[in-house]
Amino acid sequence: MVCIARFTRIRDVTDYDVAETLPDRRRRAVRVILCVPVMIFLTVSAQAALPGDGAEGKRLHDANCMACHDTAVYTRKDHSIRSLDGLKQQLEGCSHMAKKEFSPAETQHIIKYLNDRFYRFQ
Repeated sequence: MVCIARFTRIRDVTDYDVAETLPDRRRRAVRVILCVPVMIFLTVSAQAALPGDGAEGKRLHDANCMACHDTAVYTRKDHSIRSLDGLKQQLEGCSHMAKKEFSPAETQHIIKYLNDRFYRFQ
C-alpha cells in the first residue's frame, strides 16, 4: 500500500514536472544542435591550421619526389615519420637526394600536402 501511495504522489508531481521540463528539453536540444556545427568547424580549422597550399604542394611533390618513389612510402606500416618535425627533417633529406633546394614557401606547401593527404599530424 505504501508503494501505491508513492506511485500516486509521483503521478501528481509528474504532471507538474512535465510542464517544467519541456522547455529544458528544448534548450538541451538547441544546445546539441548548435554544438555540432561548432565541433565540425573546430575539426576543420585544426587541420587547416598548418600554413601552405596543399594543391601547390601536390604539384611540387609530383614534379620532384615521384621520380624517386611513389606514395606507397607514406602509407606503409613501417614508415619512420612519426611527427610533423620528423616530416620536415625527411623532406630536407629528400630535397638533398633530389638535388633540389626548395624555398621555405615551397617546403611548407609540400609539408601541408603530405600532412593533409597522408599523415594528419596536429
